[in-house]
Amino acid sequence: MRAEAQANADKINAALALLRRFLDWDRALRRLDELNARVEDPTLWNDAKAAQEVMRERRRLDEAITATRAIESELSDNLELIEMAEAEGDQEMVDEGIAALDALAARAETDKVKALLSGEADANDTYIEINSGAGGTESQDWAGMLQRMYTRWAERHGMKVELIDYHAGEQAGIKSATLLVKGENAYGYSKTESGVHRLVRISPYDSAARRHTSFSSVWVYPVIDDDIQVEYNESDLRIDTYRASGAGGQHINTTDSAVRITHIPTGIVVQCQNQRSQHKNKAEAYNQLRARLYERELAIREQAANAENATKTDIGWGHQIRSYVLQPYQLVKDLRTGATSTAPADVLDGDLDPFMAAALSQRVTGEKVEVEDVD
Repeated sequence: MRAEAQANADKINAALALLRRFLDWDRALRRLDELNARVEDPTLWNDAKAAQEVMRERRRLDEAITATRAIESELSDNLELIEMAEAEGDQEMVDEGIAALDALAARAETDKVKALLSGEADANDTYIEINSGAGGTESQDWAGMLQRMYTRWAERHGMKVELIDYHAGEQAGIKSATLLVKGENAYGYSKTESGVHRLVRISPYDSAARRHTSFSSVWVYPVIDDDIQVEYNESDLRIDTYRASGAGGQHINTTDSAVRITHIPTGIVVQCQNQRSQHKNKAEAYNQLRARLYERELAIREQAANAENATKTDIGWGHQIRSYVLQPYQLVKDLRTGATSTAPADVLDGDLDPFMAAALSQRVTGEKVEVEDVD
């Protein structure tokens, strides 16, 4: 078999193995049978909320199992077609089979990632919070580039982006910003982006044209609805108001409409200034606080990155999850999974799916990869 066909077959088999492992295949089949039986029970809808949860779980399992079986079947059919065509010397049919495998490999990757998004809040909208590190204009410009990168990523997926909070940099970029991304699986896709991001480039702000290294942090947490109860004591909160800054209308810098809430026990800070009234900004800040506290609890339960520790992590060398090198060569490298891209311009324009897919897969396998950072 030709090398490209074998490479695609290996890629598809790896995706199928990960899917089966993630689903716990035999258990998933038994569970789907149980859920199908429950759906047939007319008493299920006596509790509408419970029924909806059953239907959601059934749909997710059915879609994942059906997609896995379809890929397995198509892989087998295409491999048989290629072998038969090679035996008969039919090059045109061989080429058709290889093209079909190539398309199937892309679909297997898409279906794999979709199936991995089954966490408690993965389907929800998400907040993406960006903060510049030490370094003044350099890191603030980098934070602004990250804001644009995540905005472009969301737009590529047909998601809606709202700017919840914004603090402009002194000369360029931003000191911090919070985006609200609305769309299917917004949190599930982006949740692995939390961490410190490092940029290496020739600084446009350095008259000597020297290379600079800049750091900014990203934190991702899900929007939660009223069905999810998050407990906290009002006495644990400190609420501050201040004058909003940046674009937004005549109220900017004229009234103390912006709101900042600090949850004292955890040190979590949320803020909002995009609304014209203090009341609306306060309501949105409370929503962010509930989301942050909920994400923190999720992280603890799932033994994933701990939100409290990450909040306390330095925004600097040794803590980064990904490096973006623009000079003297072009490379983006994820330091958790080893995923790379030699087209940083595309990555900074929102082409983040390969990095997100690799990080989601790593959460399933638990495989640690020894990755050296780039200079």
